[in-house]
Amino acid sequence: MAHADLLMTCPPITGVVLAGGQGRRMGGVDKGLQELQGRPMSAWVVERLAPQVDELLINANRNAERYTEFGYRVVADKIPDFAGPLAGLHAALSAASHPWVATAPCDSPFLPSDLVSRLAAAMRTADADLAVARTFDQPHPVFCLCKRDVLPHLTAYLQSGERKFDRWYATLKTVEVPFDDAASAFENINTREELQRFDAPR
Repeated sequence: MAHADLLMTCPPITGVVLAGGQGRRMGGVDKGLQELQGRPMSAWVVERLAPQVDELLINANRNAERYTEFGYRVVADKIPDFAGPLAGLHAALSAASHPWVATAPCDSPFLPSDLVSRLAAAMRTADADLAVARTFDQPHPVFCLCKRDVLPHLTAYLQSGERKFDRWYATLKTVEVPFDDAASAFENINTREELQRFDAPR
């Protein structure tokens, strides 16, 4: 069955742009609002992710009014002290209107236009709880699709003090989805030097 046909049998999907980090490697700035080719990095991610989902959220812990300007609901972490991307997923699962939730980080402006459809097709085929993008031997846990009903499991994991994304998804029925044909789409921008390098027409 083709990806498009499999996607038609899937539940509606909520997408979330993960922009709740501290941006430590970029000097503590709000990374999602740093400009790439004249636009905030988050704007590039929103533009690519929004058409792939039925609802879009933005997870942000600072500058909520700026993120609201993108036209989507902004949700903050429920877990305090910038607990990382899992806390952003936790916030999204808590706020999502739909049964499945897809994530993408605010610092990966080139994400694939078929990210969600490929994750959804693999998750449906494998009857998994969670699908994670992978390029060659490198998984990318912050590019994932999971069922909203894993929320209690994630809440318990975070309340235990754990924060590692890969350690969490290893406890679920997970399928890793190859994107070897689109490896460059998962490049992320963590530092000012990387931002300068990518701040040119592609």
